[in-house]
Amino acid sequence: MWQAQILTLFPEMFPGPLGLSLAGKALEKKLWGMDVMQIRDHTLDKHRSVDDTPAGGGAGMVLRSDVMGRAIDAAISKRPEGLTSDDWPVIYLSPRGKRLNQEMVHDFVAKKGVTLICGRFEGLDERVIENRNVLEVSLGDFVLSGGEIAALMLMDAVVRLIPGVIGEPETLREESFASGLLEYPQYTRPQMWEGLEIPDVLLSGHHGRIKEWRQEVSEKLTKKRRPDLWKEYMRNKKEN
Repeated sequence: MWQAQILTLFPEMFPGPLGLSLAGKALEKKLWGMDVMQIRDHTLDKHRSVDDTPAGGGAGMVLRSDVMGRAIDAAISKRPEGLTSDDWPVIYLSPRGKRLNQEMVHDFVAKKGVTLICGRFEGLDERVIENRNVLEVSLGDFVLSGGEIAALMLMDAVVRLIPGVIGEPETLREESFASGLLEYPQYTRPQMWEGLEIPDVLLSGHHGRIKEWRQEVSEKLTKKRRPDLWKEYMRNKKEN
């Protein structure tokens, strides 16, 4: 069973939306598991302090290396024996990390589990990242108040790929990024809505033509909206 460990100052934020719908049902069926750990449980002072001022000065506070080191070690100690960081990576949700994409999501779902560090304040002491072999992952070029929402998003992306979570595996093979392209537009009844009709080809019953139309539209959308993806798609197409 794939497992997610979450290190956070706000454990009440979990499972959040992942306790609902398909992910929630899969959690109940134990297709995946979640272990939420309070970072403050690894402090040693009576105030349960987790942060301190930045070395060298500056605004904000930084998560302490001693506290976070103990928290990560506690999480690692709860894994099955013999697993390494290759089997179970420690991930810090950070705007300076490697940007998450579908290829990384597939890589994470193939692991035994992940440990997710939900940062706060100005971030995590760099020594923890270095000494605990922490992988920094970003959701994009923007900043959140903390890592909890980012962790939920990463887990949702992974959990939906776990066998048995989504009833129709074909859905996963045709969605955006699965083939390197953005997904084609979707339509359903009514056939006519506010003067707009469903494209005739989708009502033709001709599966070959429908497949060709969807491929053509996916390529046009990707080229227009995501030139970076289009460039990569064309490069891979030439190599293959």
